[in-house]
Amino acid sequence: MNRRTDEGPVTIYDVARRADVSVASVSNFLNWPERVSVAMKARISDAIAELGFVPSLAARQLRGHRSGIVGASFVNASNPYFGGITTAVEKLAAANGLAVVVGSSHESPAQQRRFLDLFEQLRFDGVVVAPSDDDLEPLRRQRDRGTPIVLVDHEDPEHRLSSVSLDHREGGRLAAQHLLDAGRRRLIFAAGPAGVRQVARRIDGCRDAVRQTPGVHLEIVRALDLDVADGTGVGQRIAELPPARRPDAVVAGNDLHAIGIVAALTAAGVRVPDDIAVVGYDDIPFAAVAAVPLTTVRQPIAEIGTAAARLLLDEIAEPGLKPRDVVLAPELVVRASA
Repeated sequence: MNRRTDEGPVTIYDVARRADVSVASVSNFLNWPERVSVAMKARISDAIAELGFVPSLAARQLRGHRSGIVGASFVNASNPYFGGITTAVEKLAAANGLAVVVGSSHESPAQQRRFLDLFEQLRFDGVVVAPSDDDLEPLRRQRDRGTPIVLVDHEDPEHRLSSVSLDHREGGRLAAQHLLDAGRRRLIFAAGPAGVRQVARRIDGCRDAVRQTPGVHLEIVRALDLDVADGTGVGQRIAELPPARRPDAVVAGNDLHAIGIVAALTAAGVRVPDDIAVVGYDDIPFAAVAAVPLTTVRQPIAEIGTAAARLLLDEIAEPGLKPRDVVLAPELVVRASA
């Protein structure tokens, strides 16, 4: 915040007086520095430092300049998967002179809408969104009004929004096929709430693999969330089953869920993977260093974030650019849990 003078906050007029230049010269220094001589730049820079002047973002926007800020709305920014995407977006944004403001919608379309409305009101230069639901029309309308928007882990069936997504059906198939190849025949898919499109596609992929192998039983088990706590609850319920009724393999909705499942099974004396094999999804950093290193389906997290940021930067630089879709391939990473 600008330091206060006797008459109020420091203004561009105070800077001009201290530097003994015109207000127009200070404006040029702030907005079109190439128009200002080296000597004048030094005088104005010294005056700004002495007075503690901070340019007004609102005034800059009113003059038709970009804010220098992009927004990101993720389902849960504390999840290491989204944290990794955020890091990649921030890295490329910073290299292009932009800051990133991140909000978590926590699966709430209303919360996501509040973030996006705020980002638009503040005239952010663009937004990266991991949608909380399948209703993309508000996002399409916002893009039509001039805000570049890129979807993460989702795609627009109408192709009006750029997107970066993964082939989740193939990811689910890879996880199940690995278990089937190891001789597992009683599978559980430990899913979160119904309606999460990405998880639904992973379930479809599991079913694709199961259909190709006779004598396999696949059961879908729901939890309230895909975090460690809910995974622990799923693991405890599995451990409480009589051994003859237990599955011999679990595909988890994500790695956090899988880590909770493995912890609960191990605490109950169920051996992983000897009694029950567990496969996660995402390959977050914790997966490799868990008590039982996690076999998982890797999403290229840094590549997803970098691709999303690059698409956004292109749309910011070239308004009206035709939306593009980037689809990345998953990869099975085999460790000790399956």
